[in-house]
Amino acid sequence: MAKRPAAVELYYWPGIQGRGEFVRLLLEDAGVAYVDVARARTGGLAAMVHLLAGAEGGALPLAPPFVRCGGALVSQTANILAFLAPRCRLAPPGAALRLEAAQIQLTLADLVDEAHDTHHPISSALYYEDQRGAARRRGRDFVRQRLPKYLGWLEAILTRNRRSGGRWLVGGGCSYVDLSAFQIVAGLRYAFPNAMAQLAPTLPLLVALHERVALRPRLAAYLRSKRRQPFNQMGIFRHYPELDAPPRPRLRTPRRS
Repeated sequence: MAKRPAAVELYYWPGIQGRGEFVRLLLEDAGVAYVDVARARTGGLAAMVHLLAGAEGGALPLAPPFVRCGGALVSQTANILAFLAPRCRLAPPGAALRLEAAQIQLTLADLVDEAHDTHHPISSALYYEDQRGAARRRGRDFVRQRLPKYLGWLEAILTRNRRSGGRWLVGGGCSYVDLSAFQIVAGLRYAFPNAMAQLAPTLPLLVALHERVALRPRLAAYLRSKRRQPFNQMGIFRHYPELDAPPRPRLRTPRRS
């Protein structure tokens, strides 16, 4: 009988999903015991800052998210997922497929960065209102050029796999990159509802993947729970209508004479 993975401590900013949500989805779907330290413990935020300052020696994360599992302190979202996924039975089998999964996750990290930079194109230290003009230009390019490119690439991977009977991004079963793709679609639907609605007909397999992941029993329970924080205007995915694609005009039904 396989041993249950050791409890995990997740360190991330409270009040937002952010990059920490990709790790939460993995742990929730796997049913692994974990502590969201900054949210669950009194003094948890101070403990996170303590580790960021290198007060305990060892690995020194630059920023959250990072996890502590056993004796390891691991940072960077894609690196955390690659570390935890085999322990959670959500990694594809074999070295080649695991490399492909890591490649996809790193590309999704690029997409997350670009989505963030639509509302903070100049500096993260400035308020959105201080860079609104640049944000509009960046948002326009993102929804017209970058978003179709990234999501079209995911659709192409699913199309390739479908030809051999697969329904997932890597290998024959659900892996951590499918959970991450779910989060990407959910976040983009919140931030860019018009653009995503217009792209949806060109992404049938990706849309179906999102729906399939949402129905996984443990994940479905998590999504209904209070542990799943709602998207908000402090996270990576933020909804500013002026950055979204314009809504399509509604067709008027001709009046009968």
